[in-house]
Amino acid sequence: MKGIVFTEFLEMVEEKFGYETVDAILEKSQDVTDGVYTSVGTYKHAELVALIVSLSEETKVSVPDLLHAYGVYLFAIFVRSYPMFFEHVKSMFDFLENIDRHIHKEVVKLYPDAELPRFESYRENEKHLVMIYYSQRKMVDFGMGLITAASDHFKTKIDLTKTVLGDLSGNEVRIDIKIIE
Repeated sequence: MKGIVFTEFLEMVEEKFGYETVDAILEKSQDVTDGVYTSVGTYKHAELVALIVSLSEETKVSVPDLLHAYGVYLFAIFVRSYPMFFEHVKSMFDFLENIDRHIHKEVVKLYPDAELPRFESYRENEKHLVMIYYSQRKMVDFGMGLITAASDHFKTKIDLTKTVLGDLSGNEVRIDIKIIE
């Protein structure tokens, strides 16, 4: 997993919970990196999970809620850092449908070893988009936080639901995004 995911996560923790909390979760979750992350490094997914679980224990906020909050937080970073992904995009649905087709392809060009989730999407109608999330990392709540932030960015009020599919492990999840008026 790319280091930027770790460094931005720790920035969010410091901003929302304070430096003492960052220090506490790093102390609890020390791995091979000893809690030192660089934005260009590559680290094990398990290290991020350990940080999130430690943060949940420290703050009494559930892991899904923390993942969602991190998705919302990171979306703003993406908008600032990668404005080209948002230019000339007419709607939130257009943006979301292009995650696999355009954005993830560009991310892999920048970071060839990036392991990204996969999405299939289709429109039920002009106000209902279905996305199927596939990932061994089981971080759909993070993705839903990104979608929530996208709805704010595109000034689109939505109803967002998820349904775990397949073997119920969280590797495959249906996300229904409905525009509300």
